[in-house]
Amino acid sequence: MGDCKNNLISDYIFFTKPYAHQHEAFVASCQTSVYALLMDMGTGKTKVVIDTMAFNFEKGRIQFALVSAPNGVIPNWVPEIAKHLPERIPRKVVLWKPSLTKAKRKELMELYEDSDELKILLMNVEAFSTKKGVDVAEFFVKKFKTLMIVDESTTIKNRKAKRTKAICAVGRGAVMRRILTGSPVTKSPMDLYSQMEFLDPKILGFQSFYAFQGRYAIVQRRTLGSHSFNHVVGFRRLDELTEKLQEHSYRVRKEDCLDLPDKVYMSRSVELTKEQSDAYVQMKHLALARLDNGEMATTKNVLTQIMRLQQICLGHLTDDDGVVNELPSNRLSSLLDICDEIQGKAIIWATWTMDIRSIGEALRDRYSVQSVALLHGETPDSERQQIVEIFQDRQSELRFLVGHPKTGGFGLTLTAANTVIYYSNSYDLELRVQSEDRAHRIGQENKVTYVDLLSPDTIDEKIVGALRSKIRIADQILGEDVRKWLD
Repeated sequence: MGDCKNNLISDYIFFTKPYAHQHEAFVASCQTSVYALLMDMGTGKTKVVIDTMAFNFEKGRIQFALVSAPNGVIPNWVPEIAKHLPERIPRKVVLWKPSLTKAKRKELMELYEDSDELKILLMNVEAFSTKKGVDVAEFFVKKFKTLMIVDESTTIKNRKAKRTKAICAVGRGAVMRRILTGSPVTKSPMDLYSQMEFLDPKILGFQSFYAFQGRYAIVQRRTLGSHSFNHVVGFRRLDELTEKLQEHSYRVRKEDCLDLPDKVYMSRSVELTKEQSDAYVQMKHLALARLDNGEMATTKNVLTQIMRLQQICLGHLTDDDGVVNELPSNRLSSLLDICDEIQGKAIIWATWTMDIRSIGEALRDRYSVQSVALLHGETPDSERQQIVEIFQDRQSELRFLVGHPKTGGFGLTLTAANTVIYYSNSYDLELRVQSEDRAHRIGQENKVTYVDLLSPDTIDEKIVGALRSKIRIADQILGEDVRKWLD
């Protein structure tokens, strides 16, 4: 039987050639009903599951794929499907929107129709906190043989959360289930329970969370006033827990992937809030009006307008009087989601000091005071080298270095990091190149993943595209229609 299965797999024709570790993950998982792809960010777990999707559709095992992922991740599935799903497979892909417009309802009804197409519905994980989202998901899962995928599955680690309960309930109707994450445990092994519950309760083999906790956690009873509660003070039998997971999971770290390029570039989408979107449109129209009046003749003026559009994407805007106006934003929460996914140390670059401070505060609240250090223009020279030395000590608790590329991007060696996150980008090409090279230089033993946070259809995309193509933006603006940058 094993040989027969292997023959079926070997007959599969990939649309894009997998790396060796991706092929290994595909072979291990493609025919199983439940599986966890525990693959570091940048190692290509999305491709593995798209290949799995294609393979099982062609074998007649599934008709429908339901993908759940955080807001910032779900839009990335659209180009990934286009890139890796074989052209020979007819497909219909629908991206969920919470506002069910007439056009979106039509899309969903067309998806629901009987056809020979592979049907794919991409839903943000937040949709499962709403009755509307759950009803739509159940609607499809009940009709079609479904592969359900939870990308960045730590979003369902909280067993008490409404969305976790909903995703697990919907998942029980799917014939195949997958979770994707680089780090299934962000705070404690207890994070595993609901993720495995989604796949199959039999994997862990416990009737309840408390039975699971009793087996693997060391619990002490504590009293606070008139209340008493259980407090986890440590863990045990983790080798046993690891063994239970191995049969149903594939684990790969970046450093294990010998065939990956030394630099891996990724983007994370950050949707603008309504307040940001309104401010962005208003600022863009103002900039174009000034251009029409002949007020923006210099590159400096144009770059100032670009900077203001950037600020809006970040959630703040400094007016002509120097007053900072704050806007609701999803960027910081998107950054924290990424930090939950990654292993090892990371550098986070940001171009505004107020953002650096906000990031530092959020990371300290999320992890610990010792896990974060800030490096910007106001950091005393006497402290900078000390921060770098502690960060470079791979055994130290200092995990996140948050800085400004001008302060930390030149002359420093920061090879302890294997992930570099750009919370925002300067339009200065030299700053970008230099800040990338802090981690990718002599002494770096691992692959380095670069992640750009960007808001779709904004100046963010244009700046990142230009910088990655090694284009000097200021020079380009002089030789190009400025409207291409502002509009």
